[in-house]
Amino acid sequence: MSPSPHVLLLPVHGGPDNGPPISHDFSTNANPLGPPLGLVRAVQAADRSRYPDPQYLSLRAQLAAGEGLSAPEQLLVASGGAEAIRRLTLAALLARDCREVWVPCPGFGDYALAARALDLRVQGYGPDELPRPRGPALVWACEPCNPTGTSLDGAALQALVERPGVTLVVDRAYDALRLYGEAPALPAQAWQLICPNKALGLTGVRAAYLRAPEPDALWARALSLAPSWVLSAEGVALLQHWHDPATALWLAHSREQLRLWRRQLREALEQRGWVQGESVTNFWLARPPQPLDDGRLRAAGLKLRDASSLGAPGAWRIAALPGPAQQALLKEIDR
Repeated sequence: MSPSPHVLLLPVHGGPDNGPPISHDFSTNANPLGPPLGLVRAVQAADRSRYPDPQYLSLRAQLAAGEGLSAPEQLLVASGGAEAIRRLTLAALLARDCREVWVPCPGFGDYALAARALDLRVQGYGPDELPRPRGPALVWACEPCNPTGTSLDGAALQALVERPGVTLVVDRAYDALRLYGEAPALPAQAWQLICPNKALGLTGVRAAYLRAPEPDALWARALSLAPSWVLSAEGVALLQHWHDPATALWLAHSREQLRLWRRQLREALEQRGWVQGESVTNFWLARPPQPLDDGRLRAAGLKLRDASSLGAPGAWRIAALPGPAQQALLKEIDR
């Protein structure tokens, strides 16, 4: 049953909120080592006195070169992943009559919220399932998956995109935070969503882009639905540095450190009886042996992400942080 149009559909997220101050934030997936110095300087130097190019032609050409594409027209810039999700959901409805939206469960809540805001049918599918739409459908996949940190099967994605009427979008927000294994080959027919600010530790700068398989009616709709100057000058600066060799080197070094912190924290939680899911990223789902006193953790300046709104009640999404943060968390857990 669709929700009443008068019911507020509000997302739940990790990170800062109106609660007690957070000293050690395990609830966000953002890279705790960021941002790289060169990117900070570029964002600070962004020209805020003028509008950016409303078509972002130079930026899109630069991103296309980094993506190995010959056609910059395949890329649509967005003011963050959440805006891109909302825009593409509406575009799929208008261009392809997609009135059914399939979302991974557990998974990022904004996929379903964007669909419900348009009164579309929302269907969830598990990690070992393939969606089976009954007509034109928008299907979201996340690689690696938020909140589990698990990776998808390339063959399954290919089988999915070949189903009649399926528009597949692969959210690659955490691809650069993959610490283990290789990314699966993505179908050429799939749309892709790239959100660099998480891996770069600069989530306060809203910037992302959509990569279309080819310019078509859905592409045109998605482009036409973007507000004017959708990306700020700071967002332009961030995306301009995404494919920079210095950024790639910084990311490689940060992944080495994240592997160490991840291993330390997982070992410590395992010793305390936590049940932890497999993950290829710096974040994962974990279940404590006894219910957590979230209020006490918050009072101590600690925040974990309750995964209930992500489709995993009783679990917490936790991210690897430096040693002092880990010690503060373990101290409270051991009380």
